[in-house]
Amino acid sequence: MVKAIVGANWGDEGKGKITDALAEQSDIVVRFQGGANAGHTIINNYGRFALHMMPSGIFSKEVTCVVANGVALEIPQFISEYEEVKKAIGRDPKVLVSDRAHVVMPYHKNFDAYEEERRAGGAFGSTKSGIAPVYSDKYSKIGFQACELYDKDALAEKLKTILPIKNTLLKHLYNKPEINLEETLNTLLEYGKMIKPFLCDTSKFLRDAIKQNKTILLEGQLGTMKDVEHGIYPMVTSSSTLAGYGATGAGIPPYEIKQIIAVSKAYSSAVGAGDFVSEIFGDEAEELRKRGGDKGEYGAKTGRPRRVGWYDCVASKFGAKLQGATDVALTVLDPLGYLDEIKVCVGYEIDGKVTTEFPATPDLHKAKPVYETLKGWKCDIRGIKKYEELPKETRDYIEFIEKHIETPITMVSNGPEREALIHRK
Repeated sequence: MVKAIVGANWGDEGKGKITDALAEQSDIVVRFQGGANAGHTIINNYGRFALHMMPSGIFSKEVTCVVANGVALEIPQFISEYEEVKKAIGRDPKVLVSDRAHVVMPYHKNFDAYEEERRAGGAFGSTKSGIAPVYSDKYSKIGFQACELYDKDALAEKLKTILPIKNTLLKHLYNKPEINLEETLNTLLEYGKMIKPFLCDTSKFLRDAIKQNKTILLEGQLGTMKDVEHGIYPMVTSSSTLAGYGATGAGIPPYEIKQIIAVSKAYSSAVGAGDFVSEIFGDEAEELRKRGGDKGEYGAKTGRPRRVGWYDCVASKFGAKLQGATDVALTVLDPLGYLDEIKVCVGYEIDGKVTTEFPATPDLHKAKPVYETLKGWKCDIRGIKKYEELPKETRDYIEFIEKHIETPITMVSNGPEREALIHRK
């Protein structure tokens, strides 16, 4: 059976924890898109980890992890995380990498930073991880798949075609140093040596696993609002964050995906620029930011303070429906226990009319939140194991959200640890 775990919102929803928890009941965990531009925070018996390239199931002894063809592969980051996990768990992690994954080059990261610098006040808020440049090269057919790193002459010929394009931009647009062919060739060859032990045809591996009735988790990165097709364009990532892309990004038939778990935080948060209708500011935001997450609301990749706001049912319903969610996992519920009242965004007012449908970008710019206010539970809910034992006000909050997003909430996270997860029928 194939299950997908994806983000319903802007990313940072807690997908890593849900994947880490469900990996215990799975055989394979697959990263199918994105790169090292966002981190999944994992807290378990081994410690606290921010994973950027590794699938979140990497700590489970019986799990094989896969970095699939749809991922932007940053090889030094991959090796660094592999060694970190290996040291923590005291054994070789089981991980395979697609020989068709596209490689993030040092110049991709440079171009990412140069473009943000050039745009100045109009920057996209990139993590400068080279993600947009590597995907751009992929679709321009001037990228490097991992399987290409082993023929020195072919690499040199390809670089002779690519580098004039890059160096023209560097010289005339960015006023930056040009790329040296020999140095770049040596980097590619070194990358090839580093990643070779992990490479295989992961699509075949996964198809064979499906035939053997293995349980496979597809782990998405970021969330619906950052999807390049349907998100808050242009403030989006450069790949599709939807479960539907999991089939393409992993190389498996789409009809094999039987369950889609959309992860949604119990309040809203986002890193980077873009429309965020239910955002709050000032002391109110700082208090929520300080209490949120497991160590406050700060980006796992960047350390940047996350923007925070009240739960947005309009955005979350849109996210869950686009993902095709069969279930919603509601995470980071426990920090809200300090509030006397909790606002929930149930609609957007646009040009004097209220809608519950998430609009395209031009109308989103004009949207104002319409709130309903619920009573807070004013206590610590950590340690509670059964849904029925949660305070009535907590259950009312969950069930109010469930009604408005029109998707069943079957898991509730009430703490950062793997075990702090309430399963709800």
